[in-house]
Order: sequence, then C-alpha cells, then structure tokens
Amino acid sequence: MSASAETIRSARDDLLAVTRRADWLPSFPFDTVNPLPASVLVLFGRLDSIPARSDELTVPADLDVLLQRRAATLSSHPGQVSFPGGRQDDGDADVVATALREAEEETGLDPHGVEVLGALPEIPLAVSNYLVTPVLGWWRRPSRVAAVDHAETVDVFRVPVAQMLDPASRYTATLTRGGQTYRGPAFDIDGTVVWGFTAGILDALFDATGWALPWDRAHERPVSPSDVG
Repeated sequence: MSASAETIRSARDDLLAVTRRADWLPSFPFDTVNPLPASVLVLFGRLDSIPARSDELTVPADLDVLLQRRAATLSSHPGQVSFPGGRQDDGDADVVATALREAEEETGLDPHGVEVLGALPEIPLAVSNYLVTPVLGWWRRPSRVAAVDHAETVDVFRVPVAQMLDPASRYTATLTRGGQTYRGPAFDIDGTVVWGFTAGILDALFDATGWALPWDRAHERPVSPSDVG
C-alpha cells in the first residue's frame, strides 16, 4: 500500500473511531419544542484533483468533505453552506436512509458508493426546530455531484479538509439577535463562509479525530447578512 493510500486509510479509521464515542458533539445553546426528526450526511472522501504531498501535517492533502450551498429562497437556513440532508420521510427506514436519500436528491451522488461509518447522537437545531442526526460516511466510490434541484441547492462542492484546518481559514463567527450574541467556530474557504450548525459539527469532529491545529479563537468576525439568510 502506498504512503498516500495508507494516510487516507488512517483518516477513515480516525473517523470510524469517533462513532464509538458520545462525548465529542458540540452543544448548541438552543431549545426545541416537539422537533421534527432530520438527518445530514457528513461525507468524507478522497479528492482526486488534489495530489497528495509528503509534507502533510495532520491529514492527507487529498482528503475532502462534501458541502453544498442552500438556495436563498428557502425558508430554513437560506443561502447557507450545509451538509446534504433534510427531514425524515415516512418511507425512510431509519436516520441513515434519510441522510442517503436526501444526499442523492440534493447532490445526485450514488448512495451505493458511500460506506456508512455510523449515526452520531442527535443534536437539536432550534432555528428550524429539527432534531438532527449527523450520519458519518466515507466515500468508497465517489460519484459525480452537482446541484439537482436549484430550488433547494444552488451549488455542491468538495472542500479539502487540510484547507479547513489551516489556522488562517478559521475564526469565531458572531451573530447578535434579540440582545443575545452567538459565538461559534467558522471557516473562510476562499471567500466561502461555513458557520453555524455545519461549522460546529466540523469543528468538533476535527478536535475528536486529533486533526485540528491551534487557531486564534479570539479572532472574531460578525456574520454578514448574506450568510445569515
């Protein structure tokens, strides 16, 4: 096995180990009332267009995560970067089925190419009143992805994890509403801002896997109106 393949396999094993823990998930300070069940697919894989390097720090250069930008016309989290996912349907067998179905509908990925590593503990999301189960996946056989329904998703993209871990890409996002200020981890990927629920999950995952690099949490930036939705 090549060094690059070995480091990619190690990254998958790091993620699998996280599914056996229950103490790593972020805590969002919001309450929900009779929330609806939902799932998101947190899908990592190997980005073929980026060559591996020998000077990698904590992850291979070609390790990536799948994200999308929601349509600005949606009532829930409009215009924000998110994981593929959505509300559970009556026909879904379980939370994993929901995550895979939603990801296929939104991005066109082939769910048969996804190895499900595990369903993580539920997280309340007060803004949309959902109880969200993150489903952690590994992309064994990556398939073509693109925005399928532009009424829901306007862009689908794969982000190198190493770029997200770069301390220069990280900061604390602030949002003040109703006299209260939210502070949470955020990422600026060449001008694409990832914050809120999605950034919280990624931040906690990177800490739990041991991939995270030290970054300046005192560096704060307010969330711009275009990113709030």
